[in-house]
Amino acid sequence: MGLRTRRLLDRAFAAAGLFAVGLMAVVLLLVLGPIFARGAGAYVFRGTIEHRRFLLEQFGRGDAARVAAETAAAAAARAPAFALLSRFEETRDDLPPARRRELLADFREVRKGVSELLGPAPGAPALLPRNAYGQTRWDRARVKLDRVLRRQTWDYSGGVGRPVHTPREELYAGTALAPLFPLLRDGIEAMLLPRTTFYAGFLTDRSLDAHFFGGIGPEVLGTVWLTLGAMLLAVPFGVIAAIYFQEYTREGRVVLFLRSCVSTLAGVPSIVFGLFGLAFFINTLHVSPGKSVLAGALTLALLVLPTVIRASEEAIRAVPQAYKEAALALGAGRWHTVLTVILPAALPGILTGIVISMGRAAGETAPIIFTAAVSVGAAPGLLELFDRSTPALPWNIYNIATEHAAADEIRHVQYGMVATLVAIVLALNLAAIVLRARVARKLRG
Repeated sequence: MGLRTRRLLDRAFAAAGLFAVGLMAVVLLLVLGPIFARGAGAYVFRGTIEHRRFLLEQFGRGDAARVAAETAAAAAARAPAFALLSRFEETRDDLPPARRRELLADFREVRKGVSELLGPAPGAPALLPRNAYGQTRWDRARVKLDRVLRRQTWDYSGGVGRPVHTPREELYAGTALAPLFPLLRDGIEAMLLPRTTFYAGFLTDRSLDAHFFGGIGPEVLGTVWLTLGAMLLAVPFGVIAAIYFQEYTREGRVVLFLRSCVSTLAGVPSIVFGLFGLAFFINTLHVSPGKSVLAGALTLALLVLPTVIRASEEAIRAVPQAYKEAALALGAGRWHTVLTVILPAALPGILTGIVISMGRAAGETAPIIFTAAVSVGAAPGLLELFDRSTPALPWNIYNIATEHAAADEIRHVQYGMVATLVAIVLALNLAAIVLRARVARKLRG
């Protein structure tokens, strides 16, 4: 091969490499960009007086005097709306029977929509927090307002149903409720007093009423407990197994079989680990009476163990043979050589594998469904890890997206959880890069 051909191939490979890196960066931006953009809406948004009142009453945060003044101003702006609802209820019997029947069912939707938008009327009972407060976010308030101002019917004239939205103001023309709709349309800002809000408590507050209010503090703490527990169990066994494979065995059928087992474990679907954890740790060993952080951590430890073993093996194998030979020549024993020479030299690679495994453990859903995770509740304390289940970000993301009865109402919570989980995983991987670089620099002296 001529020199010119080699240069041409080198340039082609370099260009292909740059293109691949650029393409990967673009894909990451396309995937992560919307996640962080929408996830940021859980922390920064236009919050209404209902949000500020909720924080003061439930978490004791906020300026009590200012919130009281704003609550009074909002109540004064809302009073005419509630008065119109009461007046229509009192006068609807004066309507012709056909007209009354036409409006009765729709009025229930209007009354419910106003209650969801502004909160309950003065003196009305509120059994759940979602019934005690109006819309805490301005974006959701505008959606609720539109549902009050317009009603949806279906047109099947073309053979396929399509929604048709018509102004309710026309339907109630001539009734006592007719002034309600322009009043809401023109005065909603005075009724809710929206302003830009930075809700840092979303990361630490507990959730209330199935995530309608509050934050994701228990989910974050539960994810931390499960991840740390898994790594405390997986790292010692993984590193010891790697040392055994590299320093204390010879290649043979037994070693080949054990390596095959490790490779097989690395390829087993995570849902299988979850079922195994339920059957073995909970139902057979009875490590806990039911779901618990301990059972979940044990299951996750098995899941990431092959990764820790493989990463540690490669790191130990990369240590120059001269290091080992020099230590043995100076009279050090095999175990002393492993502890004082080989492991310190392999530490950057081992740490990288450990942190990457932590990222995987933090993001796994299937293994903890059957062993540790619950949808709602407080995260267990340190002394409760052996017998209590916990909320966790991966499971709660899945639960909100697929099983929550009002998923559209709390979509910002779902995106906030996803963005937080991705940020945790990215932070762990960044920590691995920084830690590896620092350890490598210290080893080089």
